[in-house]
Amino acid sequence: MYHRELLPAVERYADRVGFHDGEYHATFADHLDRVLRLASAMRTELGVERGDRFAVMAANGHQFLELYHAGFLGAGVVNPLNLRLSPRELGFILADSGTKVVFTDALFAGVVDQARADTVIEHVVLIGEGDVPHDLGYEQLLDSGRAVLPPEPEESDPVVLMYTGGTTGTPKGVLLDQRAEILNLYHVGIVVGFDDDRVYLHQTPMFHAASMGGVLGIPASGGISAFVPFFEPGAVLEVIERYRVNQTVMVPVMVGMLFDHPDFRPEKLSSLESLVYGAAPMPAAVLERLLATFPDLEILQGYGMTEASAVLTMLGPKDHRRGGDLLRSAGRPVPGVLLTIRDDDGNALPVGRRGEVCAQAGNLMREYWNRPEETTIAFRGGWYHTGDAGYLDPQGYLFLVDRVKDMIVTGGENVYSIEVENAISTHPGVAQVAVIGIPDETWGEAVHAIVVPKPGCTLTAEDVRDHARQSIAGYKVPKSVEFRTEPLPLSGAMKPLKRDLRAPYWEGREREVN
Repeated sequence: MYHRELLPAVERYADRVGFHDGEYHATFADHLDRVLRLASAMRTELGVERGDRFAVMAANGHQFLELYHAGFLGAGVVNPLNLRLSPRELGFILADSGTKVVFTDALFAGVVDQARADTVIEHVVLIGEGDVPHDLGYEQLLDSGRAVLPPEPEESDPVVLMYTGGTTGTPKGVLLDQRAEILNLYHVGIVVGFDDDRVYLHQTPMFHAASMGGVLGIPASGGISAFVPFFEPGAVLEVIERYRVNQTVMVPVMVGMLFDHPDFRPEKLSSLESLVYGAAPMPAAVLERLLATFPDLEILQGYGMTEASAVLTMLGPKDHRRGGDLLRSAGRPVPGVLLTIRDDDGNALPVGRRGEVCAQAGNLMREYWNRPEETTIAFRGGWYHTGDAGYLDPQGYLFLVDRVKDMIVTGGENVYSIEVENAISTHPGVAQVAVIGIPDETWGEAVHAIVVPKPGCTLTAEDVRDHARQSIAGYKVPKSVEFRTEPLPLSGAMKPLKRDLRAPYWEGREREVN
């Protein structure tokens, strides 16, 4: 349990300044004192017991970390909320989860207030300052608590209720217990490595499962945590340089935005030793530039999902430097994870055959909250069904070909959007690209590319198609290309919102591939 991770680290590094968040700086002893007072006050002042849900809807910061740690030490079940939620979506999640308390900041307090009416929320706690609706302040709450260590939770106790993005229907709550989260921490630690010389930057949204390694592993190893409230390339460059950050996690689109920022210079990132990317496919052109620009950087790719707490496979630094076909791989299973590829009937497929990626592991979710039928379907046949399509090579490397729902069926042929996106993204004039299937009377679906050109670049549809045709089969080349000047819509986790991109084309129709 996290007691056995965090407490020894605090004892060993009590006087070390381990947390940098704007003007806030704290030692490990300060951090634990605040976490314990928070846990105490949540019980005595807010009535939150171990199994109760409390939500967090706020920008990255030391308070978010304190709330996670209070939950992991037994204060309650953390319900981290996607910052892009509408009031309707937020209201559904808060009601569905039975959340009693919401911690928020001035930026999101208004959304919480709009969603509150149809929920069982008893208290809204404001992080920081602001003339916004709330019941009490975060620091006021801490002042009422006592630095008393809660009893250690059981391995089977739930600790995180994290809602998926809701790409189809309403969001689903993924219930994760202590054992799953700690096993995920161990799996990641074995591959990535946590040590007291780590200086980690929290720049992926802290509500996202991709942030959990940094949330739990860095403080437990005596490493230093630095924060930016939101990803903004200029701020990231400044914080990395100021604190000599040597480890971080990024979503691929963030890497591209960092490269394209006018203040970017490789020397600003000279302290970086380890970079993990994941949560979305890395465009081939961006990865090639990353490898070339930082020849000594340890680059890793993580693949997983919320339901796996979050990691199933890793592609390591040596694999990245070997290059070739491995750069299209998501790596091999981390220790403790088994993978298999299965067909629609649940039969295991041989090496090289494409099917659904399925997993067995101790870091998988307990259930979908209040959805027993969907839980049963997800774990049918004794394997967790990821919804991702892929295949394994003879060495056990996983190659993802698409989300099952993003696969395009055109004229009876399966086209995987990731493959087309990779082909287009290598064009020097392309800043962003998303590929979707749109209705076609002849082919059922047609491959459609949505392209954002780089500033100052003029592209035509033929330019895009001709470039794609150099690396993919003709039937995969987009039949239509749409250009946009504004960036593609992204989820709170910085993934392109293909659901939103598809919606105008499929209005009034039912898409068979979901």
